[in-house]
Amino acid sequence: MSLLDRLEKQKTSVAEENATDVTAANKNVYIDEYADLKERVHRDFIEKVNQQDLSLLDIKGDKEEELLKIMESLIEVKAPHVSRTERSRLLKEIYNDVMGLGPLEVLLNDNEVTEIMVNGPHRVYVERKGKLVLSDVVFKDNTHVMNIINRIVSQVGRRVDESSPMVDARLIDGSRFNAVIPPLSLVGPSMTIRKFSKKPFTANDLIKFGSISPKMVSFLEACVKGRMNIIVAGGTGSGKTTLLNVLSSCIPNNERIVTIEDAAELQLMQDHVVTLESRPPNLEGKGQISIRDLVKNSLRMRPDRIIVGEVRSGETLDMLQAMNTGHDGSLTTAHANSPRELMSRLETMVLMSGMDLPVRAIREQIQSGLDIVVHQSRLKDGSRKVVNITEVVGMEGDTITLQDIFTYRVEGVDSSGKMKGSFTATGIRPNFVEKLASSGILVRDDWFAN
Repeated sequence: MSLLDRLEKQKTSVAEENATDVTAANKNVYIDEYADLKERVHRDFIEKVNQQDLSLLDIKGDKEEELLKIMESLIEVKAPHVSRTERSRLLKEIYNDVMGLGPLEVLLNDNEVTEIMVNGPHRVYVERKGKLVLSDVVFKDNTHVMNIINRIVSQVGRRVDESSPMVDARLIDGSRFNAVIPPLSLVGPSMTIRKFSKKPFTANDLIKFGSISPKMVSFLEACVKGRMNIIVAGGTGSGKTTLLNVLSSCIPNNERIVTIEDAAELQLMQDHVVTLESRPPNLEGKGQISIRDLVKNSLRMRPDRIIVGEVRSGETLDMLQAMNTGHDGSLTTAHANSPRELMSRLETMVLMSGMDLPVRAIREQIQSGLDIVVHQSRLKDGSRKVVNITEVVGMEGDTITLQDIFTYRVEGVDSSGKMKGSFTATGIRPNFVEKLASSGILVRDDWFAN
């Protein structure tokens, strides 16, 4: 039986455990005594494990039961006076501190929490249903937070220290992780964890959440199967990666897919997938492999599809060149506030490659490479919506021309504070519809009827 199962069986009535009320002062004394007891049991457990030459790394292996018995016996000896409920709590917290992610375990196991933000040891915020709230989770001190950060980054071969005080990584479940430590962070070690669903969201899930309409899903599915080049744009936390995952699921299973990311987050279900991840420099400042290096290398890997988690700088040029040289059906994401603004951002990012290209040449690369811009936004009520599906039409003079195929129109706010609106087709048929039809992809006229 697992530890968590045993803890569940040890539940007792709160009323029985708290027969008498205590004053605020007594509560503070109790909290201090509990923290002191927890620290002593924790310290003695580590000493005993070291004496018996056991490895904490074997907690998921054959030695799990042995390690848990040591912990339980120490609690029995050190805390005979506390209730069964408090012993269970003590056991669970020490287990999380030693073998898990400490106080974060509670939040990571809460399905309603989508993002965790640690601002130093005593202020931990979470996002629930699109809203930020202060949680009651706290760490003991800065050292406690640093121990958890180091445990996370060491699992994926990353490092964080004063010489490299920022790090991107991922948790075992694929959740996105970022940490910034002093001297850059003045409030103490800070963490941000973007949780991802253990089961990848599907298009039906997005429809159920009200993020997109069925017609828009059908259209985008046809575009992916018809090998249109698509970029998903939006702000931070707008759901770009989730939507990219859904679009990627439409790729036929017989195609070879190469994914390129800073920290691997995409959860593709296809059989033929090669996942590439960038690498930061080592202690000597050498060995860095950038997204741009991986995009260039992917062209030699005979990909049917190239999926870049996000373009941020010079790799944009290489991605556009791939789209323009036979790698149709490529997908990526970028930060932008609108499809029109995305065009300007792409120009800027191409110039960050160091290539001194004329602006017109860059715009021609963009308009010939990209077919569709899907713009996603997080509204004021915390909901995420696909607010534009826009076709990149071509050039008029020196200007890239765009036309909206679908839009989301905000119509107000209801009594509960939720945004009201509707997904609307503009009535415009994309210019590439004939190309899709000639490839055997079903395109229905009623998708575009407004």
